Amino acid sequence: MMRIFFAVILISTLLSCHKVINTKPEVNASPKVMNKTYLALGDSYTIGEAVEQSQSFPYQLSSKLNDAGIKTENPEIIATTGWTTAELISAIKQRNIQKKFDLVTLLIGVNNQYRGYSQETYRAEFKELLNTAINYADGNWKNVYVVSIPDWGVTPFAQNSGRDIQKISNEIDQFNAINKEETAAREIAYIDITPESRKAKTDVSLVANDGLHPSGKMYEYWAEQLKIAIAK
Repeated sequence: MMRIFFAVILISTLLSCHKVINTKPEVNASPKVMNKTYLALGDSYTIGEAVEQSQSFPYQLSSKLNDAGIKTENPEIIATTGWTTAELISAIKQRNIQKKFDLVTLLIGVNNQYRGYSQETYRAEFKELLNTAINYADGNWKNVYVVSIPDWGVTPFAQNSGRDIQKISNEIDQFNAINKEETAAREIAYIDITPESRKAKTDVSLVANDGLHPSGKMYEYWAEQLKIAIAK
């Protein structure tokens, strides 16, 4: 009888200890690492017209950041070929995205120049888009990156269009002077890819098959410059 009594006591004690051990938290559990979210705002240069999606600069940027150890999700994109600043503003309002992002890029203006729109209007609408980008970055302007407008005047399309090539380049510089000034006023990072884009005049590998838009090789340069700025 005594043996049975002591056996019951022993089993009860072991079960009690087992319960205590199982209720202890796992002190060595690693915290979950969240990937950075990325929003890209723009036009044909942002969606990567005439190249595979993976070759567009937002997707190449995401890939480069991941390779650099900065875990980043695939970009969410608000962009369409032909959009001006006004059309991008309208599309953003229609999409009505409520979430915030860890990274936001903005490249817009070439279609304002192409259509001969007012530079004063461009300035006002670009300022609005900058504020929108900052808002999407949850108010952190350090997570916003502006990319300059490339010079499409050096492309085969422009060369065969009968338009004044020098006038295109001059106007691109004027529009870029506006977006650079407004970007600097908010202390936002500015990635000037325009000089590199002009190399397409003598290097056809920098132009996509449509003769107008950048190739994946050109976008790779843009993505690399952005990665360097982000990784600082």
